[in-house]
Amino acid sequence: MRTIGIIGGSGLYDAPWIQEVRRIGLEELPPSVQAWGTPSDEVVEGVCDGVRVLFLPRHGRGHRIPPHRIPVRANLMALKALGAEQLISISAVGSLEEDVHPGDFVVVDQLIDRTIDRPRTFFENLGVVAHVAFAEPVDAALSEAIYLAAREVGVRVHKGGTYVCIDGPQFSTRAESRLYRSWGGRVVGMTALPEARLARECELPYALLALVTDRDAGDETNEAVSANAVLEILRKQVIDVQNIIRKALGSLPDPRLSPASTALDAAILTPPSAIGEEAKAKLGPVLQRWLEEKARRVVGEH
Repeated sequence: MRTIGIIGGSGLYDAPWIQEVRRIGLEELPPSVQAWGTPSDEVVEGVCDGVRVLFLPRHGRGHRIPPHRIPVRANLMALKALGAEQLISISAVGSLEEDVHPGDFVVVDQLIDRTIDRPRTFFENLGVVAHVAFAEPVDAALSEAIYLAAREVGVRVHKGGTYVCIDGPQFSTRAESRLYRSWGGRVVGMTALPEARLARECELPYALLALVTDRDAGDETNEAVSANAVLEILRKQVIDVQNIIRKALGSLPDPRLSPASTALDAAILTPPSAIGEEAKAKLGPVLQRWLEEKARRVVGEH
């Protein structure tokens, strides 16, 4: 059975559409996850249309965690350790383009990082160095499945677009919105990074469905965004999101065909013999495939 991780954003804190549900708390997760801290919430495990689903609300149920304090490494390591093979991320965003309206959806294909002090990598202070390729930050096949599912559901959806990720928790100034527009940004949000970077280090094909809730602050003719206005739009979009995800689960691409599934092959510069036990323990789920592949090659050479 295929396993997919789904990270719910603002307004999406549970997954009532999955069956055979159980909640997995920190105490059930392996030490390699606990070493990175406590995930945002329990991971909800269940089945939907023959697919094993691992659902995690990134802000926690009740929206308790601000975007700049999300335990991203613990979240991604938990999903990887529990067997996720690919990842769909849901994110509320503001529009930077006139033709992208509140209530629309955008299947993002590029990212610009405007965050400042968030943890960006698992490969830090562990004696092992990795430089993953990130030119294409989302998986094309998985993104296409989500886009086609949204079309079938009947929502207004845009294919492609650049997501500018800011730190928050404040919304943008009007000057910042104008700047992001000049860069070619289509939407602006607060959570896609470093999430997408860490997903690549986990070798998880990643796709991002953005829910447009407002017009940010760039258009002086519109009222500035507020949290209440965002939540009002999100309430209307939640059912559509659930329908899109359920539809997409029926046509998931094979994650093994994604370049992301072997991202570490050309990324890790440190030889296996130089990687210490602490690194192997803390990076266990991330390094497992790579280490096994290196071991097979050594055996084959002899």
